[in-house]
Amino acid sequence: MVGELIAGRYELEELVGSGGMSNVFRAHDRLLERTVALKILHEQYTRDEDYVERFRREARAVAQLAHPNIVTVIDRGEQDGRQFIVFEYVHGQNLKELSAQGPLDVREAILLSLQVAHALSFAHERGLVHRDVKPQNVLLNDDGQAKVTDFGIARSLDVHGVTQTGTVLGTSDYIAPEQARGQKVDPKTDIYSLGAVLYELLTGEVPFSGENFVAVAMRHVSEPPPSVLSHRPDCPVRLDLAIQRAMAKDPADRFASMDEFGAELEACLAEIEGRDGEGATMIVPPQPRPQRERRQRERRPFPVAIVLLVILAMLLVAGGAYLLLSSDSAKKALHVESTTPAKPVQLQGVGAYDPEGDGSEHGEDAHLATDHNPGTSWDTETYQAFQKGGVGLVLQAPQAVALQKVDVHSVGTDFDAQIKAGESPSGPFTAVSGGFQPVGQSKSFSVDTHGKKYRYWLVWLRLPSSGGQARISEVTAKT
Repeated sequence: MVGELIAGRYELEELVGSGGMSNVFRAHDRLLERTVALKILHEQYTRDEDYVERFRREARAVAQLAHPNIVTVIDRGEQDGRQFIVFEYVHGQNLKELSAQGPLDVREAILLSLQVAHALSFAHERGLVHRDVKPQNVLLNDDGQAKVTDFGIARSLDVHGVTQTGTVLGTSDYIAPEQARGQKVDPKTDIYSLGAVLYELLTGEVPFSGENFVAVAMRHVSEPPPSVLSHRPDCPVRLDLAIQRAMAKDPADRFASMDEFGAELEACLAEIEGRDGEGATMIVPPQPRPQRERRQRERRPFPVAIVLLVILAMLLVAGGAYLLLSSDSAKKALHVESTTPAKPVQLQGVGAYDPEGDGSEHGEDAHLATDHNPGTSWDTETYQAFQKGGVGLVLQAPQAVALQKVDVHSVGTDFDAQIKAGESPSGPFTAVSGGFQPVGQSKSFSVDTHGKKYRYWLVWLRLPSSGGQARISEVTAKT
């Protein structure tokens, strides 16, 4: 089929992948002069309405998922009875090829898994379960950004029709127990599979091996998840426990949602980066005194008068302390207040906000402002003159939170900014940090949401009237 022209537009250049249902080609889009990926359903399935419907559903499903960590659907069609879907072309290896080179650094494995978790969480929020989460279905572009692909057996949470309970679909190396049994799947099925993927990234091996699909699937059903620590003593215990919880046999014992799993991975990342703000404390229980010493003490009489005097003294001290601390001035003088350590929240850049423009503020590069790499940045357009209210970088928290601090780091550009918050990536947004403030190379914004929690956050910025460009290299946040 190489060299064939599909739909009078897509010229097939090379077969780059083949699966049970379809082939994937690199193709040239003659209309827009760009490289795309074209997936074509195998000819033997074109007469099977279930397969055709599943293929069409993939296109419809992924078309809803505009997310930086999900491969974008460009087009769908049919030629000579053959169904095809056109995707953005991701030039790079997949996670399977990456892990085949050896176990990944712990930090890198967490960062890649977090990107996949964000993508799957986004799909779950829209009622879609992937059902085939595996390293082969996570592509890496030239920037190292993860892109989840192949929603070919994805299923809506409320769909009635194809791939219902009783049908086993998925890859056995990463299959959840309930899926292997042909039972109902839900977002926790993807949690299990992502846990298995993370295990492989850290160890270089799949959790369970076997001679065939059934043998491996049965091990997923019956055997407890293996410990990463047996292969990687340098793996943090907290991360090992997170993987084991994600791979719990009973879905009820797993994380409540993909967001919750992602939040735990972010806490693991903060811990290994020393950003958790507090060290682990081991509490050693008091050791009992030797039995002989206790018996000697029990034999010693203690005068009742002394006991009464001690109790009276304690009451007087307690009463005085209460009177003292009930005074506002005393509280201020003694700095009596309850404080909890600030906890980092891993935001993810998911797009740009440009309500007064054409919406082309490089939203596809938003993730570069949250990739923990100061050498990369999200950049605005370059303006000859800046005459609008502002443009913004949209950030997503793993779950709704009430942030207290947002740090914005810039790459030598001149702009003012403020922090806003909202319940949707497309707005509206509410200012939560006061007015515009100059950013310079770095600016720490104090945030006050009055206790309200938000999922989406916006670095809303304004360039000088003479124009220029804003470049944000990193955004970090704490609750």
